[in-house]
Amino acid sequence: MMALPQDLIYNTMFKDATTEEIENVMQEAWKAFHSYRKMSLKQRADFMRAIATELEACGDAMIQTAMRETNLPEARLRNERARTIYQLESYALACERGDWLEARIDTAIPDKNPPKPDIRKMLVPLGPVVVFGAANFPFAYSTAGGDTATAFAAGCPVIVKAHPAHPETSQLVADAILHAAEKSEMPKGIFAHVHGASFEVGKALVEHPHTKAVGFTGSFAGGRQLFDWANQRKLPIPVFAEMSSINPVFLLPEKMKTDAAAIAKMYAGSITLGVGQFCTNPGLIIGLEGKELTAFIETLGNEITKIAPGTMLHPGIFKNYRKKKDEALKQTGVEIVAHSETKPALNQGSPTIATATGQTFLSNPLLHQEVFGPYSLVIRCKDMKEMLQVANHLEGQLTATLMATDNDIRIHDKITEAVKNICGRFILNSVPTGVEVCLSMQHGGPYPSTTDSRFGSVGADAIKRFARPIAFQNWSNELLPDELKNENPLSIWRTVNNELKK
Repeated sequence: MMALPQDLIYNTMFKDATTEEIENVMQEAWKAFHSYRKMSLKQRADFMRAIATELEACGDAMIQTAMRETNLPEARLRNERARTIYQLESYALACERGDWLEARIDTAIPDKNPPKPDIRKMLVPLGPVVVFGAANFPFAYSTAGGDTATAFAAGCPVIVKAHPAHPETSQLVADAILHAAEKSEMPKGIFAHVHGASFEVGKALVEHPHTKAVGFTGSFAGGRQLFDWANQRKLPIPVFAEMSSINPVFLLPEKMKTDAAAIAKMYAGSITLGVGQFCTNPGLIIGLEGKELTAFIETLGNEITKIAPGTMLHPGIFKNYRKKKDEALKQTGVEIVAHSETKPALNQGSPTIATATGQTFLSNPLLHQEVFGPYSLVIRCKDMKEMLQVANHLEGQLTATLMATDNDIRIHDKITEAVKNICGRFILNSVPTGVEVCLSMQHGGPYPSTTDSRFGSVGADAIKRFARPIAFQNWSNELLPDELKNENPLSIWRTVNNELKK
């Protein structure tokens, strides 16, 4: 999120970075880049492991600070910090393994007519990366989160702009990174941390000529603004922004005949997990009019009434949730199914389920917008043709889910193909909340869920966001990077004359 909500009081301990401070930070990062990019994969990996060690050493003080700033419970924050440490360690291993380099070697054939030259290709780092901390994940998607870790793995210095919702937590994490950098004898400027409640700080960072890429997790408005600034530069740069997703769930008929109640109970938990403050929250559920969907809606409503409101991350997110939810509920044809029977306290998001017909949804683009919080809209389609229309009218999503039998999928191939076309992660008979950190994870989808659907922000493939390919032609073996030398001193996997080998 770019601008600070008026009702969020910024911690006056941290002042917005000045133009001069940003200039100094970027100059130092640019100098560091020329040293860091030459460091070995092992040196980068050891640095990342040192950060993980420093985060672990921060102990309870860091958790208590994050609890105070975010309203998140202790158990959630401990798990999130553990995930952040795991990310650093797993991406360090991936960095060292070198698969992400996509090393390709095609050796010369001098007697070919015309002669074929020796050509070798690999990925090399882009340069300094600016990372914007996320509001809803103070550890895993913020200062030492996945964007920072994968940028370091790629060989890039990182400049983090702390999220104004948790500046003290961000500063503690930044200090841990700086300690690790010092102990690892990293070049000065390898990491910098700036504060800024004003959008001018973010703009200055994105527009600085030494910035070569941006990582962002947050609102659509914020991500789109960064994207626009980056593309209006004299030399445009990539912005990898995770922005908006309502993560639709399609209830297919055969599955609903046997499992409607169980699905409803499962989704009541997913919708309200973490007070609905996950980018993978299932905000839209689509089914067919009939007794099965009626029973599903009734069960889901009953479950939602039992779930107490929870305090949201900060007043700005709460106000935005209430505003977006109220706007959606005021639309013609939208009916409230249920909300929590417990009266919410200050800044608490009340779980809410609403419903509308397929025709109402198709004719009202506002209902396509994300309501960030414990809210979901159930769409009642009159037949499979209308369900297909709904699928075809949906924008790009991080996830999409089918609740279906194998036979459902075989019979309704058009629905399956339409839903697959709009998402980055295609889920069967489960919930979208919960993002596993592994190589096969895709946490990114077509616009507007992300600005570049070819990449995700989770898993080691995310390293590739901050690198570019370069081909070396007719270079002597002695002068080539170790990654491309004949003897393969790093023992990494490479494609040599179209054969994958070590």
